[in-house]
Formats: sequence, structure tokens, C-alpha cells
Amino acid sequence: MPLTTYHDTRALDPTPRTFTDVVIKGIAEGGGLYVPEWLPELELATILGLAALPYHARAFEVFRRLGIDVPEARQAELLAEAYGANFDNPAVAPVVAGGDAAPGMHVLELWHGPTSAFKDMALQCMPLFFSEAVAMRRAAGADVPDFLVLVATSGDTGKAALEGFADRENTRIAVLYPAGGVSEIQRRQMVTQHGANVAVFGVEGNFDDCQNAVKAAFADPDFNALLRRDHHTELSSANSINWGRLLPQIVYYVSAYADVVASGALEPGAPLDVCVPTGNFGNILAALYAKRMGVPLGRLLCASNENDVLADFIATGTYDIRERPFVTTPSPSMDILISSNLERALFELCGDPERIRGWMTELTLNKSFTVDPDTRAAIQDLFLGDSVDNDESLAVIRRVLADTGRLLDPHTAVAWAVAERHKGVAPVLVVSTAHWAKFAADVYKALRAVPYGAPLPPDAAGLTEFQLLEEVLRMAPDETIPAGLAELVDAPVRFNTVIARGREAVEGAVLEWLTEG
Repeated sequence: MPLTTYHDTRALDPTPRTFTDVVIKGIAEGGGLYVPEWLPELELATILGLAALPYHARAFEVFRRLGIDVPEARQAELLAEAYGANFDNPAVAPVVAGGDAAPGMHVLELWHGPTSAFKDMALQCMPLFFSEAVAMRRAAGADVPDFLVLVATSGDTGKAALEGFADRENTRIAVLYPAGGVSEIQRRQMVTQHGANVAVFGVEGNFDDCQNAVKAAFADPDFNALLRRDHHTELSSANSINWGRLLPQIVYYVSAYADVVASGALEPGAPLDVCVPTGNFGNILAALYAKRMGVPLGRLLCASNENDVLADFIATGTYDIRERPFVTTPSPSMDILISSNLERALFELCGDPERIRGWMTELTLNKSFTVDPDTRAAIQDLFLGDSVDNDESLAVIRRVLADTGRLLDPHTAVAWAVAERHKGVAPVLVVSTAHWAKFAADVYKALRAVPYGAPLPPDAAGLTEFQLLEEVLRMAPDETIPAGLAELVDAPVRFNTVIARGREAVEGAVLEWLTEG
């Protein structure tokens, strides 16, 4: 396969980049995101043939066609390592039919990895290719520095990135999460993380504060120069702004289409709608790339919670957060007002880096931008946006368990509700992004019909998050708790530091950790 080269969405990096280049760099100079110069066309027969292969082999068939600069035999080895016994289901990303109570609904379960969230689908893979890229350069005699992977998380990315990079040579990872803005189990997953090369910091603020601080650190020449001079270290990213995160996500949409057809629920070549709970736009963007590569996906349903800036943008063409409050919800991984990967989607639809630069500058300076009519029409031709409020998302959890016997997490409940509202002739794939046990308190409220904003009932008010898990199991006795979550109750807490919001506080905390380490 010919090698794919990458350019950035803002056309500020003039150098054509390879896959290993962009995995290491993460983000381009000037803040742009790397996108491929071309995409392969997958024939329908190739897509359907994946159903006979194990998941790691499906991933290889997609990876090798994208022309990455890692030898194919090595790609196959790395993908077999990424998608093996570390997943608790041999299918890795199984598709489960909704059943008689939900005809035409299919659930893509992306939470069978070690951290029980869909981020494992990329972050059990991307760190392997990151390390391979560094090793390839050093083997070629290049003076390659160590790397600091700096990550902002709204809940699940942090733990998945920590797990993927823990104890990897020549790499350190620091994760920033919004203090008070993630579930207790998500927090404990991060602050108990093993590894000599990891650090975790709570930040006073919300996810956007964490993400803005990370972007500002990348753009700070003095900070980056100090890292290189004093620590022989450069920054990289494991957020979905890194193309190395997006490529593995494309795979599971190709795989899911093959599985739905193989089940007999869909005629070969017929469209399959996809409904994705969406925050930073990376997951649904991967579906767009799969569609552009020839997977017969139909409508891309963008499901938002009460932080519904994306649903409004799709409807109006205006992205406006000037008067929009940040809302705390039962689905914290979607509590995002600045969706970074939307930039890639806009570039793919308009192809004009000058317009991208203008829109992103307007968003930074004015907290709002409006796309041109042609781009708005292209967005609306591909995407349909809708939102679900907090109490409805909990009601969906309770109802779906009663109707189907399936217990949803709050993020998947948002997608389920939007999929039900907009279900058309085509079957719909509901993307299930996390195991319910990561959100015990809110799932408990859902099953007890307690409103989201209300306190727990008196008989549960004093229970810990882990005791609430046991209470949920009493109401849903067919469910189980993944081993990695059950073990958290006895895991020692390693990281308690909470820092102020803003670039300076983040840079100071990181430098102190690097110096002490």
C-alpha cells in the first residue's frame, strides 16, 4: 500500500507527515489537527469478509490499507497485542441485537477493555504504535527525546491513557481531570493508577478548563523550550486530537457493519444508521471516516446531554458558547462545551484551512462562530443532532432494563433515547461507550426513580460508591461488575493533588513532578 501523508487542518505545518510522525506529535504547530491526504476505498466484499476474522485481524485489514509507515508484519503483531486477552469478551467489540422489545436496534459494546470504557479501543492500541514510532526513529540513529504525554480527561480517557502508557520506556504521562466533575469510580480509577511514569492532577474547574490548559501548554514556547533543555522531553497527546486515537476507532464501525450483516439483520450494502453519545466529537467523527471509506453507514445521529452545543450547531450552523452554562450531568464524559474534533469534521466538509483558521480564532476570541451556508448544508446532510435531559436519561436506564433486561450506563442511555426518537427504516447501531458500573450512584438513582438533582434516599445516603454497586446488583441480579472496577475498593490512592485552573498552574505542577521524579 502507498504511504499516507498527513497535513494539518489550519495549513500552518508545511511538512508532509507520516502516521508515526503524527502519532508522536499529536497536534500541529499553530494548533491544527492532522488529517490524511487520502482515504482508501473499502469494497463491500472486503467489509463483509471481516465477519469471519478475529477482531485484531479486522483491525489489521483496515490499518494496512491506510498506508501507515510501520511494516505490515509488525502492524499485525502490535494489533494482536492490543486486542487480545486484555479484553473480557473474545469478540472485543461485540454487536448485540436489541431483541423483541427493541426491534431494529443493535448495540455496539465498546466497554470490554481493561478500564471498562470505549477509550480502551484506541488506547490499548495507540501507545503500542507510539512506542514503535520512537523505537523506529532511534534505530535509524535519530536523536529522539523522551516524551511527556499530557492528557485532559472528562472521565474515561484519563484512565485508559494511564493504563496504556504505564511503565512504557522513554515516556511519561500526566492526566488532568476536573475535580468534582467525574464519577467517584472514574476518579478512583485514575488516582490509584500503577506505574512509575504516571501522574494525575485534579483541576479546579470543568473539562474545558483542563483541555484549554493542555492546549495552552502545547502552544507555550517557553514551557516547551524548558522541557527540552532541562528534561530532554517533548510534549505529545493521547487525547482524540491525536490521529493515533482516531484510526483504531474507525475499525470498530467497519467491524460492526460486517457483524450486523452477518447476523442476518441487514442486507449487504443496505444502510445502517449510527447513534453516538457525543462530547468531543471523536467517536462520531470515526464513523464519518468509515462512511467515507465505503462502509454503508446511513445517518450519523449525534446524541448530546444537557450540554447540547453540538446538537444546536448541527441544527443552525452556529457554534455559540457565549451564554451557555456548563451543566453537570449523569454522563460526565460528555460534559464538554468545546468539541475539539469538530475541527476535523469541518475541514473534511469544506476543505479550506483559511476558513478553519478563521472559525477557530473566532471561537477562541468570541466564543462563537458561524459556518457558511454550503458547509452548514454538508453538515446537515450527514449529521442529525438531538439532546436528552438528565432525568430522561435516567428514566431510559430504568425503562430499558424493564423492557429488555439490558442495563445501560448514562452515556449509552442518551444515545438510546435519541436513536428511539429518530429511528427510521434503516436499523440503528447504538454505540455503548461505558459499563454501567462506572456510574453507580446515578444508575442507582435511575433504578429507584430518583431525579438526578435529588439526594439519594435516606436508606442509601450513607453508602459508598462501591456499596451502591451492590445495591444495583440486587435490582439487576443478572449483571456483573468487571474485575478491574471491583478491585478498586481496596486499591491504595496515590494521587491527591488538586491544582488551580489555567496554563501556569498546570505547567508548574508538571515541572515540579518532573523535577522530583
